[in-house]
Amino acid sequence: MKKAMALLLALTMTLGLLAGCSGPSGSQGDQVALDPDLPTYDSLKVGEDYTDLTAELRVITHRTDLIQENPDARDFTDFIKEFNQLYPNITIKYEGITNYNDDMTARISSKNWGDICMIPTAILLPDLHDYFQPICELSAIQADYNFATNRAYDGLVFGIPSTGNAQGIIYNKKVAEAAGYSAADENLKPMPKTPDEFIQFLQDIKDKTDAIPLYTNFAAGWTMTAWDAYIYGGATADPDWKNITMPQTKDPFADQGNGTGAYAVYKLLYDTVSQGLTEESPTATDWEGSKPMMNNGEIGTMVLGSWAIIQMQEAGPNAADIGYMPFPITQPDGKQYATAGSDYCYGVNKYAETDNKIASMLYIKWLTESSNFAYDQGGVPVLKSQPYPETLSAFNGIGLVEDTAAPTELAALQADVNRESELSLDADQTHVQRIVEAVLTGNETFDDIIADWNARWNAAVDEYAPGE
Repeated sequence: MKKAMALLLALTMTLGLLAGCSGPSGSQGDQVALDPDLPTYDSLKVGEDYTDLTAELRVITHRTDLIQENPDARDFTDFIKEFNQLYPNITIKYEGITNYNDDMTARISSKNWGDICMIPTAILLPDLHDYFQPICELSAIQADYNFATNRAYDGLVFGIPSTGNAQGIIYNKKVAEAAGYSAADENLKPMPKTPDEFIQFLQDIKDKTDAIPLYTNFAAGWTMTAWDAYIYGGATADPDWKNITMPQTKDPFADQGNGTGAYAVYKLLYDTVSQGLTEESPTATDWEGSKPMMNNGEIGTMVLGSWAIIQMQEAGPNAADIGYMPFPITQPDGKQYATAGSDYCYGVNKYAETDNKIASMLYIKWLTESSNFAYDQGGVPVLKSQPYPETLSAFNGIGLVEDTAAPTELAALQADVNRESELSLDADQTHVQRIVEAVLTGNETFDDIIADWNARWNAAVDEYAPGE
């Protein structure tokens, strides 16, 4: 039925084009094109162009930790002061949202939500034009910017990456050493590289230290979506897997039999909980409280993107004890891989005033190219010319995999299959929490869950994948 509707829609659009319309369209029927009355993002020279511009910007962010002034580290207050040295008439105010993706997705339909936000991952690529201003052609920045395709559609850029994330595991070095492991000391065991080795690593932490081996951060909810990020390039070594191959593949969660793939990622979570290698009561975890606990050595490991490294380092006096390791999956070629991709991308409100759009692009470009934000946050740099931070030194020699952007004709496929399956990978934590709940309640096995996920995914592939 959906395919028939899609064909009817395609016919309708074709007739519309023959009647005089041209170019791609958003869901509201607007032509997707750059605004000729706006400068393009790539053409702007920060500190030289529009220095007398007056505007008041409201920026919506997920980084609530950087809203409050911090005398010991750079925060948004510092960024605003530095930017205002170049643009004294542009006023900037931040608003932070804790449950960001869900809450901002609900607010985004309002035309007056602000001027800049971190584009919610739930907004489908073909729908970006309904909410955000296209700011340049992809070809204009792709040679210089990492992750430029993340929020680009049909050759136009709607979002600029704030920083890049390598997907690994945060750990406390002193706890690891007490358990007999080190990335630097040859007299100790090397850090684990497979799921079985990681389970033994956690067991050694439990047996030889007082630390919680792995802290799930179950109660926070959104933190559990981190597990989804490891099932793509890191688990498969295939840059095409996420956006091209997986949404056309049946049974993508099936056991590969060699400790790789999505099955191995989620099974690792199930095994850590079922073997008592996590906190005693997952429903009582505390996200903010977990940061000093990690810093002080009360927690051994947490599964989070590299964006969280700095937060753990700044949560106490033991910044040097915070380490970051690749996710423990090794491919048949004997090599480890890690997905490296964009964190949230800055987007400009399509319905903002013209001066505010220009001011927004200037501020975003300054944040990206001049503020050193990505480096300070321990992230993969956005500019290809910028250096990697020391916090990612453990990833030297690791194959970094950036997800390939789907071609235009498949641009919506991953989102369509993901949504139809009701798994909402990367956007909703419910399916990951289900793994923990299965252990706590005993109502279903891990293989029950996988069978259900595969069935859901297969049905969605039948609906949307070409040729199905």
